[in-house]
Amino acid sequence: MNFHELRQEEVETKLRTSIRRGLTTEEAERRREEHGRNELTEEKLPSAWLVFIRQFKDFMVLVLIAATVISAVMGEYIDSAAIFAIIVINGVLGFLQERRAEKSLQALKQLSAPQSLVLRDGEWKKIQSSDIVAGDILKFTAGDRIGADIRLLEAVNLEIEESAMTGESVPVEKHAAPLRGETPALADMKNMAFMGTLATRGSGIGVVTAIGMKTAMGNIASMLQEAQRSETPLQRRLEQLGKILIGVALLLTVLVVFVGIIQGHELYTMLLTGVSLAVAAIPEGLPAIVTVALSLGVQRMIKQKAIVRQLSAVETLGCTTVICSDKTGTMTQNQMTVTDAWSGGRHWSISGKGYEPKGKFFEETKEITPSAEKSLYQLLTFGLLCNHAELKRKEKEFVIQGDPTEGALLTAALKAGLSREQLSETFTIEQEFPFDSKRKMMTVIVRDAQGQRFAVTKGAPDVLLGRSDYVLWDAKRQLFSKPYRKQTEEMLETLAGRALRVIAVAYKPLRATDQFHDAENVETGMTFIGMEGMIDPPRPEVKEAIADCRRAGIRTIMITGDHKETAAAIAGDLGLSKKKSDIVDGQSLSRMTDQEMEEAAERTAVYARVSPEDKLKIVKALQKKGHIVAMTGDGVNDAPAIKAADIGIAMGITGTDVAKEASSLVLANDHFATIKAAVEEGRNIYENIRKFIRYLLTSNVGEILVMLFAMIMGLPLPLVPIQILWVNLVTDGLPALALGLDKAEEDVMKRPPRHPKEGVFARGLGWKIVSRGFLVGAATLIAFIIAYQQHPNNLVYAQTVAFATLVVAQLIHVFDCRSEKSVLARNPFGNMYLIAAVISSFLLMIAVIYITPLQTIFHTTALDPREWLLIFGIGAIPTFLLAGSFYARKRR
Repeated sequence: MNFHELRQEEVETKLRTSIRRGLTTEEAERRREEHGRNELTEEKLPSAWLVFIRQFKDFMVLVLIAATVISAVMGEYIDSAAIFAIIVINGVLGFLQERRAEKSLQALKQLSAPQSLVLRDGEWKKIQSSDIVAGDILKFTAGDRIGADIRLLEAVNLEIEESAMTGESVPVEKHAAPLRGETPALADMKNMAFMGTLATRGSGIGVVTAIGMKTAMGNIASMLQEAQRSETPLQRRLEQLGKILIGVALLLTVLVVFVGIIQGHELYTMLLTGVSLAVAAIPEGLPAIVTVALSLGVQRMIKQKAIVRQLSAVETLGCTTVICSDKTGTMTQNQMTVTDAWSGGRHWSISGKGYEPKGKFFEETKEITPSAEKSLYQLLTFGLLCNHAELKRKEKEFVIQGDPTEGALLTAALKAGLSREQLSETFTIEQEFPFDSKRKMMTVIVRDAQGQRFAVTKGAPDVLLGRSDYVLWDAKRQLFSKPYRKQTEEMLETLAGRALRVIAVAYKPLRATDQFHDAENVETGMTFIGMEGMIDPPRPEVKEAIADCRRAGIRTIMITGDHKETAAAIAGDLGLSKKKSDIVDGQSLSRMTDQEMEEAAERTAVYARVSPEDKLKIVKALQKKGHIVAMTGDGVNDAPAIKAADIGIAMGITGTDVAKEASSLVLANDHFATIKAAVEEGRNIYENIRKFIRYLLTSNVGEILVMLFAMIMGLPLPLVPIQILWVNLVTDGLPALALGLDKAEEDVMKRPPRHPKEGVFARGLGWKIVSRGFLVGAATLIAFIIAYQQHPNNLVYAQTVAFATLVVAQLIHVFDCRSEKSVLARNPFGNMYLIAAVISSFLLMIAVIYITPLQTIFHTTALDPREWLLIFGIGAIPTFLLAGSFYARKRR
């Protein structure tokens, strides 16, 4: 239905509503039951049961299930129960984490919790926007977010910021008259307002024409839900790891069984040993520990205001090479602040932060009192008179309702001791000519306490200069002669050159009987009062965050809809770029071929005056050059670029629901520094995953090799299957989990990003696993041989020594896994969780050796205290032998 074409009476009839009384409560409830709630529907979540079953689809888990069945068939019910318990624990952890991620998203949606003012039963009532139905009559003012698609019935100086829908950064003027002719584009529907957009000026009343997924925003949301995401680097790495481990497990299992049978061992014993070694070769604790490590990382990131919607996105941040960030609100404070004022040849600077109405005025370095400077005081007074913004205090900070530019002028006036209440006692506004993009001005006609009438105009300086015949100079109204005009234009160039947004103020005396029906007769022959220069200042922490990213090998690209000069100034302040050649504007971008855009993407630091649609082109150009791209955004039109990026980052405060749904990460505070913190956390989590992979696989390689070497040498089995399972399933788990909690190494943000195709075993990890595993296996076998020679008639005693040596060697080796360098490179007490885990695992081993009922189950026996000297001495060799060789190489 083309509601924009209909007259108000026709809209009322079509929607079966009353413009004067609205819907009844009963009718609204009936429509809600029939058409649903006013919400953007998400992809239907699977049931809890299906989510739980999905945890067991991984191939490694299926192999473990097969091992469980084989163990049970062979009568080894303890082994079977132990494996089954681990599988279930893994499944429960994965299930809980998926549900926790969804709860994080729901918590995020509460950030906005929008409400709307509707006409029900003839009374205006505030309700949740989700309860709006088609036919409701909505009322809203500046600062309100539109709760549904509406056809405007009344628009008083109404402007709506629609950048979330159209990409237009300038608020759009609205009216209530029907539109005739061809169906206009969304941006041209001046008598419609759309769900999720923001009223920045004036007020309006409208009738709801569409809700939920039938709105303009809902149409985009439904298209996004059909898109599929690609796997992240972590998912690819773990899949690669799983395939390698399964292949190794099957190969070694067959080899051990074959050698064992040749050596004369019983078939049943060797098959059971083979199953146990297969389980040992696959670190079944890995999926659980990866999940827990990611989960804990996510919780840490939430505390830093970064909400993760996909667990593996944490790791992807760690290999990000480019961060494309919005300027406004992310790199800057999103608080326009007047820093300079000029009138009649005199220049003043104004201190203060954001919208907080505290600050001082200076002429050069001397502090002055604004009320004592007639020209300055008049400039600030008239800037406040011609102004609709309101300042509100929200908890500990001040926020502006209305246009940010007007908010800056309001704040500057408040710093001078002026207030709207004070001015209302002296001045009465009789008429207003609202700002429009053609005139680039706004004018109010004012009567003072003495009955004198005059017009006050604010707007673009170049326009007011052309319409002013007089100027306020030395606090006196004088002809705007060439010398005065030249000085004014030079100051305008100076302020603009500093990337300030400049607003000029002028006035015109009027006769008491003058009547004005349009702005043209008023906005001529004016007296130029002066100019106020403002800027959205950078956030203080952003410059350091960008520098940290640069040291970490990550480029930061600023993307803004602002002019090139403004973007260049902010980029210079932030240390992004001082070269004009590093800045590309939207006009230049539109003329580039795909090849030129890819080449430009490698050197461009700032994209200025670009539309949200351009963001998608920038993402693709960077990805074609091999970059892993993080892209921020908040609007509906940003959603395709957010989803196409390797890491899509949505704004939690200013972001639309569609942008959040398309994202992998949401910034609850909209700060760039939060992205840097997330990158650091992502790198640390990935390194911790590598640490426990190294620990688990080294341990498992040691277990397999000690069995393989013993059989090749014709020795008895140094470990029985249940001991292998105990070490693998219980003793290894706690230290590996504690490694996932390890703090980041000092140089984690001084390393270059990982290559996106880097394997899990890159940077020498594979060699470390094999070499350390070989030494752990060799040390265990040596301890077994010594004990067996000393107790030739007590195989259980020798097996217990081997069991204890294997555990001790692993528990010492876990400290070596904390660093890429050496066990001596980090303070062993830097991770108290690891200390506690090692002590717990050691006590579990002692329990198996010295508690009589457990001795029967695990085929162990009590050891002589002197044996522990042998066990600790040999168990320490693999770790400290390699530590010594590391420092020997370092000294060369």
